[in-house]
Amino acid sequence: MGTRRNFLAGSVAAAALVGVPAGASELGDRGPGQPVRPQPPDAELRALLREVDQRRIEATVRKLASFGTRHTLSSQDDPVRGIGAARDWLLAEYTKVAQASGGRMTVALQSYVQPPTPRIPVETRITNVVATLRGSATPDRIYVVSGHYDSRVTDVLDAVKDAPGADDDASGVAVALELARVMARRKPAATIVFAAVAGEEQGLFGSDFMAKQFKAASADVQAMFTNDIVGSSHADDGTVDAHTIRLFAEGVPTAETPAEANTRRSVGGENDSTSRQLSRFARSVAVNDATGMDVRVIYRRDRYLRGGDHISFLTQGYPACRFTEPHEDFAHQHQDVRVENGKQFGDLPEFCDFAFIARVARVNGAVLWSLANAPGTPKGVKISTAQLTNDTDLLWTRGTEPDLAGYEVVWRETTANDWTHVIDVGDVVSARIDLSKDNVFFGVRAYNKKGQRSPVAFPVPS
Repeated sequence: MGTRRNFLAGSVAAAALVGVPAGASELGDRGPGQPVRPQPPDAELRALLREVDQRRIEATVRKLASFGTRHTLSSQDDPVRGIGAARDWLLAEYTKVAQASGGRMTVALQSYVQPPTPRIPVETRITNVVATLRGSATPDRIYVVSGHYDSRVTDVLDAVKDAPGADDDASGVAVALELARVMARRKPAATIVFAAVAGEEQGLFGSDFMAKQFKAASADVQAMFTNDIVGSSHADDGTVDAHTIRLFAEGVPTAETPAEANTRRSVGGENDSTSRQLSRFARSVAVNDATGMDVRVIYRRDRYLRGGDHISFLTQGYPACRFTEPHEDFAHQHQDVRVENGKQFGDLPEFCDFAFIARVARVNGAVLWSLANAPGTPKGVKISTAQLTNDTDLLWTRGTEPDLAGYEVVWRETTANDWTHVIDVGDVVSARIDLSKDNVFFGVRAYNKKGQRSPVAFPVPS
């Protein structure tokens, strides 16, 4: 590797020739590397995103709303009303979608009996509808996308009143179902799971069961996204933002032990959880002309007083984030269906923006497809702290992907929000960087022969 002076000259020249992300130009004379740039969608991904059908999404939302209520405590055997009717319809839809996969997609009901809780007064069967598209190259690597198909009104225990749940959360279910349809005919390298989970409004019960099933099987779930309340671009004050989706990403992982959390804090890694690396990756692959959307990352686990199904996966130690609309309309969420002074209230399809939901689906599609076809997030990434030096030694475990081509070291100032510089170190399992580990944050990501990149792994001290 060249001298620090050589890197100074090279980075300044690069800054003059290419567009440098915000903040990167100030860093150009402090160390090696080229500016980090987003990963543009290739022809295959663009074709996939063009197939997302707004009309199908609208039809799904309206069909789910037509079951009257999908409350967890509603009827499970009525053929036209209640959560059982919705479950059966979703199973049939996913089964039709799977027929195009040539046997690579399987569909199943995942059920258990939930004992009584404050929001479930009697034993109740909770059932998830799960479609699994098996990966063609590294099937043990798994990515999950979900929405919850149960609904509610103001009284969380009222299973009788109409609760159409169009925005919360037929919209998220429609995203997952439409992506399953679009991807069923394709062959992602890794496995993608499309799920409609139940029991969310009563306590995240369906997703909790699913996450625990993955954990018990020692499944390598490298990312999970829940789409919860992604149906409207309008707020209750009239604000409209039709081209932004929020992505919530927690900091210090929920599943870390106190000792692990203290270690993270001691090296300044509060902003470098696996979920936050996932959110950075999402922006890098999904903010482009193919989606027509901006992804506004929120560095919180979720909104105040609220919680989504990603929390179930966070609790099991999996990277997970929540997509939700930019401005919520609380005048309709969880409200009883009624008309007052000529105005309708309730979570009805009429208040959804179906073009917006289609763009949200494209964001999810760009992220999931990019994750499933790139190498997995590097494992065993460590930073050597054995000696006092002004350079940095990093090491990691080589991945097993058949098309793995190499690794990149990324870095940023400790005050920077996202990675600003990247250094291609090749197909190796260690690298020495002529830059002090005391002054900046480092990460490692993998790339394949097509140049598709993984999320970044933050190193732990060795």
